Amino acid sequence: MKYFSLRSIDDTICYDDCIVSLLRRMINLEELILFLSVIRVDSTYIDDIQLHDEILIYMPLLNKFTFSINTAIVNNNIKIGLGSNEDIQRSFVGRGYGQVGSYVHTISMEAEGRCYVDSIPYQFKGFLNLNNSFQGGMFHNVRCRLMDETRPFEHQFFKVISQDFPFLKDLYIFNNQSQKDKQQSSSLIIFPHLMFLDLSIAHVDYAEQFLFDKKTYLPNFSDLIIEYEVLAKVTNNFTNHAARINCGKLKILTIYEPFVRPENFDQYFPLL
Repeated sequence: MKYFSLRSIDDTICYDDCIVSLLRRMINLEELILFLSVIRVDSTYIDDIQLHDEILIYMPLLNKFTFSINTAIVNNNIKIGLGSNEDIQRSFVGRGYGQVGSYVHTISMEAEGRCYVDSIPYQFKGFLNLNNSFQGGMFHNVRCRLMDETRPFEHQFFKVISQDFPFLKDLYIFNNQSQKDKQQSSSLIIFPHLMFLDLSIAHVDYAEQFLFDKKTYLPNFSDLIIEYEVLAKVTNNFTNHAARINCGKLKILTIYEPFVRPENFDQYFPLL
């Protein structure tokens, strides 16, 4: 086998026990593509030293390696120092990969954290588990992304996302924290290609962020997942005008809990 691609949007705990041992047997590989979200317990971030010593050294013919690896760390039983973003970048210096992007978000006294490493230019259509530690960059290939964080996503951060991911079509936001800098959110954000938005696990502030047309312009918006209580609150029971333009574009609205359509519901969503 000369070419191998392994891509998964689901978290895996099998990287060390299964994936590493599988790749070590592919001694004739000339091209390798990895798109992985890895959970490791009582361990460290995956950096170049580990990639080289545990996998790539077993592939003498490899001439192209494209990757995006997201490592989530949970250290319950032992204390292991988690590297900084500078440490991760330093591990790739002189390895012949070209430019490598990375960012690190360490939580709770180095007991938990996330590390993202990817080859540049970014080659994948998906971008997983982005949070406030994102360092920026241009990601023209990305069409789908998941934003997951325990700290609030502020208006300015979404502006960065709209600029760095200009062709984004699908966006998942998992964040129950209220925004803090609402007084600084006067500039209009444009997501020119965004069609699908999942706010099923999101604070009402993010519904306001995306559904109020004075905050976010969504010319191709057509598909929304949201809780009924959040939708009713942000639209003031389907009576205010702030969200009417963006809601009026929807062709698909998914609400998982049962509800009775109020009087103004059909007027608010004329295309459903």
